[in-house]
Amino acid sequence: MRDRLRAGAAVFNDGYYHAAHDAWEDRWLELESGGDDERLLHGLIQYSAAVFHARERNWEGAVGLAESAGEYLAGLPADYRDLRLDPVRSFLSRLAADPELLERRPPVRIEHEGSVPTLPSLDFEATSIAAVVLAEEFGYDDEPVARARRYARQDLEDGEDDSVFITLLFDFVREDENRGIIAQRLMDHVGRRRAREEDVEGLF
Repeated sequence: MRDRLRAGAAVFNDGYYHAAHDAWEDRWLELESGGDDERLLHGLIQYSAAVFHARERNWEGAVGLAESAGEYLAGLPADYRDLRLDPVRSFLSRLAADPELLERRPPVRIEHEGSVPTLPSLDFEATSIAAVVLAEEFGYDDEPVARARRYARQDLEDGEDDSVFITLLFDFVREDENRGIIAQRLMDHVGRRRAREEDVEGLF
């Protein structure tokens, strides 16, 4: 839960409002409706959607989502899951009353564990989640990125802290200007690793 919260918060805080919900959605769908964690993730998902619609000037959609996001987050402790919820709830209330607010100022950033997570600040687990989210957002094939994430985890378990897959996942998330080149390198390494695996399987 922590890694998904941080990944989504960082994606949101770095301005990828539409993509942020993908970091939270898989976990949200696993939860029983009405629980505190489900309400938290539902509220954050709708917060990101409200901001996205307001930036697209879909005022009616922004108002409805801001209202429902506020309802989902209402009643949760102000520091639930180490998130600072009061500024988010306050912004949602203002956005619901004035959806053109985002024409004048950016949305409130999401604070977690006493800081504002951004993509460069994430550890490996949260970075690996953000990598798959951003691959989809930018139109890359997310299957090689997801596979690179599995390879990176395997390498970590095997004590290979210098794994090329770890390095490439961090670079893919952090380096906007070079993301296309990094994506190609990542796909090349994934392809070579898959080919080696298939060669080994063919021996048996």
